[in-house]
Amino acid sequence: MKKYPVVLTIAGSDSGGGAGIQADIKAISATGGYAASAITAVTVQNTLGVEDVHPIPIPVISAQIAAVLSDIGADAVKIGMLHSSEVVLAVKEQLLAFGITNIVLDPVMVSTSGHRLIEDSAVKVLSEELVPVARVITPNIPEAEILAGERIASQADLPRIARALSCGGRVSVLMKAGHLSDDELVDVFYNAEADTILELRSRRLSTPNTHGTGCTLSSAFASFLAQGLALDDAARAAKDYINSAIVSGARYSIGHGHGPVDHFWALHE
Repeated sequence: MKKYPVVLTIAGSDSGGGAGIQADIKAISATGGYAASAITAVTVQNTLGVEDVHPIPIPVISAQIAAVLSDIGADAVKIGMLHSSEVVLAVKEQLLAFGITNIVLDPVMVSTSGHRLIEDSAVKVLSEELVPVARVITPNIPEAEILAGERIASQADLPRIARALSCGGRVSVLMKAGHLSDDELVDVFYNAEADTILELRSRRLSTPNTHGTGCTLSSAFASFLAQGLALDDAARAAKDYINSAIVSGARYSIGHGHGPVDHFWALHE
């Protein structure tokens, strides 16, 4: 019998469908994985922004993770929105209990519309407790500035910051450059397992449809790792996937704010 490459995504739900669990499931499915999920919070949001966040009780989050891992298992785990210290610690406890190491952590802190998605007290716990057990983290510029405790002024800073966030060369770091203003968008991937820097280039596209890009990229990365790709190959494939999703999504109009990327762009080609 054939076996699915399984990715468990642990993240919040987005009622608008562009980010969070919804984006994760779409991206994992579109890139050839089987998506299972554990929902950490229910958000009230659309393309205009986040209106409210309803946390899921800690025991229910833990039970979701255990239910999936004890039966289906996971070839990779993607982690997104974890809104409190208690959630961070509960997720870590479950992953360690099941021996999960192929972890892609997207340190979600602020939504595209600027809504804070994590408590201030949880940032330190996330950095000290969960980042070190991840295989890959995928911060954008504002998230990396919070984690590193310093401002990122230019593209030239990214390799140094990536290494600084690698927990002494133990965690690989994909630095997303979308918040910079250069004409060319150059993400930087620090492969901690090989101690190398990989530049991932694409042209910058002016579009309002960028909601959920971080969720989508990290989920695709996890999906490719679940399928057995090496780190650099998975980073390249995830970058190619999100770039095509942004380009295709720019042709659509949905809602009145920041629309989603086109997760299933390959079906339209």
